Amino acid sequence: MLLRRIAAALVAVLAIGGFQAVTAAPAAAAPRTLYYDASQAQEFKSVVDQGAQIWNSRVTNVRLLPVPAGSTPNIRVYADNGWPRAQTTSLGNGRWYMGRQAVNQGYYQPRIAAHEFGHLLGLPDRRTGLCTDLMSGSSAPVSCTNAYPSATEASTVNRNFATTASVPAGTFIWS
Repeated sequence: MLLRRIAAALVAVLAIGGFQAVTAAPAAAAPRTLYYDASQAQEFKSVVDQGAQIWNSRVTNVRLLPVPAGSTPNIRVYADNGWPRAQTTSLGNGRWYMGRQAVNQGYYQPRIAAHEFGHLLGLPDRRTGLCTDLMSGSSAPVSCTNAYPSATEASTVNRNFATTASVPAGTFIWS
């Protein structure tokens, strides 16, 4: 009680003297930048860029950008004839494949790209079958054209990159 009175008196004296007590709000951390290399994505390069922009429009704690010349990418993207799949080495690092098998079956290409980026951002497959869940992958109907993460998926990614969270290495396959 005595300490509170002394503190209040000190604040009053300082205020009379023209001093103001200011508490600074904690500074927001700058988003973590992850660089991706889509040079091996062949005909899907623009779709890869679109997938990155989808995430950039929905999350604030991480940015996906094309790798600058002379730099090492966090993420490498390839095209092949198999199923889309991702191989993570750690949170924000690894590679993913834009597999033509899913494209040939009619799956929406921007959804595939955003989904595979989601794995590198720390999200597992969630076979809910719902088009509203980006990470439901191929369990959603082929007719699904939603390429945007749900609010829950976006907030999970923001949480992943708000701290030094780690995600174990793993392989995720679209089918």
